[in-house]
Amino acid sequence: MNKSNLTTLCMLFVCMLMSFSAMAQDTKPKASPAAKAEGKIGDVNVTVNYSSPSVKDRNIWGGLVPYGQVWRSGANEATTVTFDKDVMVEGQKLAAGTYSFYTLPSEEEWTVIFNKKAKQWGTQYDEKEDALRVKVTPRKSGQMNERLKYDVTKEGLLLSWENLEVPVKITASK
Repeated sequence: MNKSNLTTLCMLFVCMLMSFSAMAQDTKPKASPAAKAEGKIGDVNVTVNYSSPSVKDRNIWGGLVPYGQVWRSGANEATTVTFDKDVMVEGQKLAAGTYSFYTLPSEEEWTVIFNKKAKQWGTQYDEKEDALRVKVTPRKSGQMNERLKYDVTKEGLLLSWENLEVPVKITASK
């Protein structure tokens, strides 16, 4: 085998190794994979886009998610909620559109925040961009939820993670 063929063979081998390495990285599950919840509340189409972190034996409420601080209510990019028609959130009007979704948790009561700036990294929250803030009461979940999840129910949105649920009452606007 001449030197030119040996060099070509070595380069081909290195390229194959790099390809296998890249493929292995693509199959590795993400720590907080993207997720989506969709449904109808009355005649309103609702979509929630979020990243879903795991509990991983961590202290979530009052620990990883501190009380008294605005939380992006997911991981990575800001969680977004889209309504195709006007809605009433906990009795207050919110126009159709896409909003980033934040919360301000405490042990007894949470503030749920719909922010007008939807396309942003989750930690770039600006209170001046709030479209609506409402108060809700968290409750103990009937089951352990390893991953953060959102559900669109006939009553509204339900955020569930670890042993806690946060219901947000939403109805179609009249």
